[in-house]
Amino acid sequence: MARFQGAVRLPPGFRFHPTDEELVVEYLKRKVFSAPLPASVIPEIQLSRFDPWDLPGGPEKERYFFSTREIKYPKGNRPNRASGAGYWKATGKDKQILAGGGGGSHVVGAKKTLVFYRGKAPSGERTDWIMHEYRLVGAGEEAHVIHLMVQMKDWVLCRVFRKRRATARVAGDEAAGHRTAGLIDFMAEERRSSFDVAAAPASDSEPSCVTEVSGAAAADGDADSSCSSPSSPPWREDEEALELS
Repeated sequence: MARFQGAVRLPPGFRFHPTDEELVVEYLKRKVFSAPLPASVIPEIQLSRFDPWDLPGGPEKERYFFSTREIKYPKGNRPNRASGAGYWKATGKDKQILAGGGGGSHVVGAKKTLVFYRGKAPSGERTDWIMHEYRLVGAGEEAHVIHLMVQMKDWVLCRVFRKRRATARVAGDEAAGHRTAGLIDFMAEERRSSFDVAAAPASDSEPSCVTEVSGAAAADGDADSSCSSPSSPPWREDEEALELS
């Protein structure tokens, strides 16, 4: 297997999908205590020197890194989360990582969720880049030991990925639906118009006028015009004949 900045690339077909408990217990804890790791698949980087899209590995995959937290101010404990093009901002509450299962489960770590913002704080533009930062947490004597080890070198394990936008797909579906509905409405309107024209009765109440112009009348500007009204029904003609007689 080929090495890539301190990590080993898995062969084609193999995927690295550890649980939160496995990341903390099998990888981060071993890293902090300098114990052998199950596999050298997580490289070491200084996260603040990279923007998320420039991190080693494919941008469309989840990527895992060991990193040490840099302190922003010499006399403080606040970590430096700025990079070249923006900064990481924590969101929500930290999630406890439990190990042991059943009634014997205990807290072994904590997971913090951060979102990358492009630009200067605090008015940066939110992006789709997400980071889960894992750190060790212990109880009792183990907590004291972990505290001493972390003070020596504050190792954290980071999972970085880009969130897929479902809204873009929904918007595309809605736009396609609007186009289809508009086409259906247009076709229905065309069918209604064709039906109305075909079903309209022919009008027989309008008189027809014929204007005859003779040569002499045309010279004088006069014209004979005759208008014929709709033919009278037969019973009407009989009544008129009786009146004349």
